[in-house]
Order: sequence, then structure tokens, then C-alpha cells
Amino acid sequence: MLRAPQDRFYERLGAAVKERHVLDGFFHDTLGEKDRAVALAHVRRFIIGRFAEPAATLDVTTADASGFTRDEADRLASPHDPVSIKGAYWATGRAAIRFGGLFSEGIQTGVKTGFDSGSTLDYVYRNEARGLGPGGRLVDRQFLDAIGWRGIRQRKLHIEELIGVALARLKETGRSTHVLDIAAGHGRYVLDAIAGSDILPDSLRLQDYSPINVDAGTRLIEERGMTATARFHRADAFDGEALSAIEPPPDLAIVSGLYELFPDNAMIRRSLDGLARAMQPGSLLLYTNQPWHPQIELIARVLRNREGKPWLMRRRTQAEIDELVASAGFAKQDMRVDEQGIFTVSLARRRAAQ
Repeated sequence: MLRAPQDRFYERLGAAVKERHVLDGFFHDTLGEKDRAVALAHVRRFIIGRFAEPAATLDVTTADASGFTRDEADRLASPHDPVSIKGAYWATGRAAIRFGGLFSEGIQTGVKTGFDSGSTLDYVYRNEARGLGPGGRLVDRQFLDAIGWRGIRQRKLHIEELIGVALARLKETGRSTHVLDIAAGHGRYVLDAIAGSDILPDSLRLQDYSPINVDAGTRLIEERGMTATARFHRADAFDGEALSAIEPPPDLAIVSGLYELFPDNAMIRRSLDGLARAMQPGSLLLYTNQPWHPQIELIARVLRNREGKPWLMRRRTQAEIDELVASAGFAKQDMRVDEQGIFTVSLARRRAAQ
């Protein structure tokens, strides 16, 4: 039991070659022990052996089929026995959410549209506690201050920052600045970023599959007087052929909060392949990821998604999403991450065709 954290660390290492040795009589300071020569002999042999071999690249793009994040997702997809202690615990959590929705506007939005919906995300972005009386607003504030939602708002700031960086880089190289977001939700983060930038893009095309999001985003464009530049379309972000035919070709493509919702890497590949075919060398791709979440079990056991089903998420390590992006023809250039390490925002450049 005392070495459980070390065992978990070892088991989750993604390296194809790894060794574990348990040394009797050793304590926490392995290399400071009297008989440390025993441990150092293992270390020396392992290091020399690795340097004697050619460097190998670890392929993690099949982690959706096997690996610890797939195992975790499968475990979370397995319901507890309703009469068990854990089953009763999570049932109580689900009941508390339904009850909270009677008072909190944010929880009510999540219950009605799904906690992963564009409507819920837009509510979290606005960050204005609303509800039935002072008590309802207090419950709503607690909801909005959940660690995941705080991370979402920090992600929004990072997206806005990197959109500004991307537009500046495109301008510096004399490129056009046609912007595409393939799954924009209500589009608030993109419109806020454009409003805060010194560079007005040549065009802004926002897309989403949900009619609710398209209608809300269109209203937001009109309210901000951006109809001359921005348009909202209904489209499937995983239709590679449709993405590849978008005109004008995007100089900056944005994929925010989308790939995290879908565990299947084949879908991600289709989407990225379509974008890569649409984009010219030197164009930029902004993408997000969620490598970790402290409330991933609570989300899976308590909250419902847009389809009214448990909100199950398979986490992707940063290496996994970066490899998927690289295999589509992009070279990563920059990244931002919140202080909890929950959400990342990355910027990549479309490489020239090989």
C-alpha cells in the first residue's frame, strides 16, 4: 500500500520500454541509501541500454482503442449497482442537480440543453449568477465557480490571446486573414477575441451543428454590428469533404472544446484531414485539449450531455492530440495551459506538402 502511488505512476507511463524494481530494505531516498549501489546498477544498465538503441517515436494516436485513458472511460461508462453505496451516492448527486435546477439558471440550462452544450458554455462564459432570489443566485454562483468552469473561462482568455497572436503573425507575413471556427457554439469567445484585437479579419465564418447555436450566434453577430465581416452557418465539423471545400480557404482555423467531447480518433482524423486540405501552407490552426480533469467521475456519474445521456469524456494526453494534429500536416508552435493543467490551447502551422 505504501508504494501504491509509485506503482500507479509506473503503470501509466507511456514508454514502450520500462522496468520496475522493488528493493527490500530501501525507503524513500533510494539513491541516498547505504546500499544505493544496487539501485545505481539498475539505473546505469537501463540508461546505457537506451542510449545504445536508436531513438524511437511512441505512437499514441491509437489510445482511443487501448491505453489507460480508454480504460478510464470504460470504467466510467459502467454504472454502479443502484443499491450499492456508490450507486446511492451518485444517485443523490443526480437528484441534487435536478433540485438545484429549480433555483439556479445555470444548472437549469445544463439540465435542459446538456451540460456540454453551447448554451451552457455561453452561460459559463458570461459568468453572471442568476436564479430564483438570493438563494438561487448563491447556488448559481457555486455552480459557476466549479473548478472546471473556472478553467473554461481561463481557456477562453487563452483562446482570445492566441487568436490575436495568430492574426498578427498572418499580417506580418502578408497573408490574408480569413478565419473559420468549425464548432463555435454561440461564438462568443471568437467575437470577443476579434473585438479585442487591433486586426479585423478579412472574413469570419462561424459554424455549428446545433440550430440553437446557429440562431444564438447569428443574433450575437447582429447585436455586435459585425454582419459585414461575420457569418454563421450550420455544418458538421466532422465532414471532412465539406471542410476541405470551404471558400475562402481559412488562414486561421479554430477548433475549441470540440474534440474533447468525442473519444473516437477516426472522427478527429476526418476533421483534421478536411481542414488540412482546405488550408494553404503557412495557415494556422488553433486547437484545444483536456488532458486532465479533477471532476471527471462526477461529470460522468451526475451530469447529462446534449443527448440526455451521461456526459462521458475520454481524456486525451497532450501527446495524443499533438500527434493527431501533426499527422494531418501541422507543426505545433505555441501552447497555453491553465494553472490546474485542465485545459490547453495550442497553435500550429500548416506545413508544406511533402
